[in-house]
Amino acid sequence: MDSQTSNIDSESGIRDKVALVLGAIKGIGKGIGFALANEGVKVALTYFDWEESLDEMKHDFAQTGTEHLVVRANLLKTSKIQALIQNVMDHFGRLDILINNIERGGWPVVHGPYVKEQWDIEMETTLRAKRWVFDAALPLLKKSGNGVVINFSSIAGITGRSGPAGYIFNEGYSAANRGISLLTETWARLGAPEVRVNEIMLGIVETRHGEKTRGWELLTEEQKQDIIDHTLLQRNGTIEDVVKTVLYIIKDAPFMTGSVLRLDGGYVLGGEKVVPMPKGVEDI
Repeated sequence: MDSQTSNIDSESGIRDKVALVLGAIKGIGKGIGFALANEGVKVALTYFDWEESLDEMKHDFAQTGTEHLVVRANLLKTSKIQALIQNVMDHFGRLDILINNIERGGWPVVHGPYVKEQWDIEMETTLRAKRWVFDAALPLLKKSGNGVVINFSSIAGITGRSGPAGYIFNEGYSAANRGISLLTETWARLGAPEVRVNEIMLGIVETRHGEKTRGWELLTEEQKQDIIDHTLLQRNGTIEDVVKTVLYIIKDAPFMTGSVLRLDGGYVLGGEKVVPMPKGVEDI
């Protein structure tokens, strides 16, 4: 076992490792970046939109006392992605963790019927950008000797535009998310044995199709309740739920790769009820 591999099992854990967190200006990305920084991980944090939240983001990460780098990056421009990875390498000298958290969700209740531009941007953001970032980062992650990639996807890849979530998930976004699981499996093969690649498939979570989003506020109270009723745990997810799962994969699951963890509170299962056991006609 080399020094890089043994480091994650030592008392220092993941301290001083380097993580690239995409979409970290707010919401889930920011929550993950903040949690990693508080674990002593040096973090590179990307953003593109939501510049009104930039000062707050910089202030919050400064409070962690951990070395960090904030980079504005348009990841739809694939020709610019190699420069982003090189920027991380120039600043930190290594890369150990990639949080592949970039997507563009198509809300039927927000966007209405598809136009070509909406379809294209969902595919380009949710699927294509992830691939080019992974491709550029893989050599550095392999060099780490104990690299970790976490892809984010959505249960839209299972449900499509159906049921109570039909107001939330467009079929283009759903198709892109089904494709992510294929990438996760392929990348796990490409990364092994130096890099573990896993996926977190999100259900309805605050800031990601749930509370604190524009689309959620456009739903009627009845539509919101239908989603909760369809969820076995009778609530939507929180950023803390996601962060705990991320830390589990990075710190406590060294034998897991190519796996998909569905973090949906049981939404996918909630549409089917368990019927009472029938009496039967045969005696034993």
